[in-house]
Amino acid sequence: MLQIGQPAPAFTLPDASMEMMSLSSYRGKKNVVLYFYTKDGTPGCTIQAIDFSDREKEFQRLDTVIFGVSRDDVLSHAAFRDEHGLTVQLLADTEEEVCKMYDVLGEKTYQGATKFQVRRSTFVIDKKGLIRHILSEVNPRNHADEVLKVVKTLGAPAN
Repeated sequence: MLQIGQPAPAFTLPDASMEMMSLSSYRGKKNVVLYFYTKDGTPGCTIQAIDFSDREKEFQRLDTVIFGVSRDDVLSHAAFRDEHGLTVQLLADTEEEVCKMYDVLGEKTYQGATKFQVRRSTFVIDKKGLIRHILSEVNPRNHADEVLKVVKTLGAPAN
């Protein structure tokens, strides 16, 4: 289980535009908000993605980039992004490697079948690449505001 103060596990994933994004490329340059969500197009995930997109400029002023991660593929991400006018980058973790690194998969039993599902979780990573905050089992409503308050505590310059 990841702890506050630990280095964030490095990874590279494709985004909705099929561009590869490496977490390590932001070290020393930007804070990173890494939020894990269940599935493109579900009500809660849509609320969360729209809220982060609506506040993206506020995060940018705090030297922070936002990435949403789910197990959906890049085509699903592109359709989700385009349908809702999302501006945050959505990363495709189809092999669940990053979900496992960040320990966000949990068992859920539905109609007698047990499946692994992404637990809605957010990691705030500072410019040094250290995990500064972990928010687990978050409520998608007002989550972007909650994360923005956390990012403001990092002491990033307001340009």
